Amino acid sequence: MRVALVAGSEAGHALPGLALAVRLRTAGHDPVVFTGRQWAGTGERYGIDTRELPGLAARPGDDDGDAGAKIHDRASYIASRLLPELGAAAPDLVVADILTPGGGMAAEAIGAPWIELSPHPLYLPSKGLPPIGAGMAPAETPAEFVRDAILRAFTDRDIRAGRRQREAARVKIGLAPREPGPAARLVATIPALEVPRPDWPARTHVVGPLTLEPTDAACPVPGGDAPLVMVAPSTAATGEQSLAELAVDGLRGTGVRLAISGLNPPVFDEPWVASGFGRQDELVARADAVVCGGGHGMLTKALTAGRPVVVVPGGGDQWELANRVARQGSGVLVRPATAGAIADGVRRVLGEPSFARAAREAAASAHRVADPVTVCEAYA
Repeated sequence: MRVALVAGSEAGHALPGLALAVRLRTAGHDPVVFTGRQWAGTGERYGIDTRELPGLAARPGDDDGDAGAKIHDRASYIASRLLPELGAAAPDLVVADILTPGGGMAAEAIGAPWIELSPHPLYLPSKGLPPIGAGMAPAETPAEFVRDAILRAFTDRDIRAGRRQREAARVKIGLAPREPGPAARLVATIPALEVPRPDWPARTHVVGPLTLEPTDAACPVPGGDAPLVMVAPSTAATGEQSLAELAVDGLRGTGVRLAISGLNPPVFDEPWVASGFGRQDELVARADAVVCGGGHGMLTKALTAGRPVVVVPGGGDQWELANRVARQGSGVLVRPATAGAIADGVRRVLGEPSFARAAREAAASAHRVADPVTVCEAYA
């Protein structure tokens, strides 16, 4: 089976696409990944045919401040640029990241079935949930049901506007205005981070996290036998940008060791702190707790290893995920981000056994998922 995977260049979207490609290749299939050019070396390490996704860069006049235009109008441009190469690849199936709908448009244009990949929980609106991103628990009281209905009325207006933008973008490249939608959806999360909803869409499969380590190097770890706290600043543009510095300031003198992991983490000249680029899965396995920005990839690495977390969310979906973690009990949410609040959070997750216990329960839920390769095979 020839599978084309299309994902944007952010790590939280490109790496899950590459991880799925590795799973497909291991199963005997032939994947090709279209993504940001910076991931070509990572794909090569895993033997994956990785090509630059055309049209990713903003064009003169593009308004990236308008989220709808950035997603929908850019999607039609990406689709038009991708079409020749995608057609030449002749895929039996296309897997398009949820933030790169141009992959689905291009698949539709060449007549190939396509699946949508969400590298996080399902964020489709639901008649039984508060708007996604609010961070609120599902309603339980009459007042909360009224609250959610009012909030959904406001967000429905934006959803309708987005739908009109998508229809206009589709017409630009010769597709019918109304989108038929994907043949299926892959939701690459753990059940512990999902929220039950009364209108779970058909053909939508929770398949567990899709993570990939872009290097074989080990993360530096300071010597000693004090509790080890891993700090993983967010890679997202909307993440908390000073997380490493705040963690060092807050935890100085508390008797812990810090290992700061990231694509380009800051360096600190203190013996109890080490920082560098390396395999995060191996570092998580050694850590006693994790301080992170709330991105889905890092959260699932920590929780599937049964490690409690201190979540310092930025914008985007990080607020939603941080609140889900706090409600599940495996972590502490810190906002606003201050050195003292981070230190207090670390003391809590290290000192109160309930957090580690809830993290282990979250890890156990990771086994109750579908196989993404089997799902792909079923819809090709």
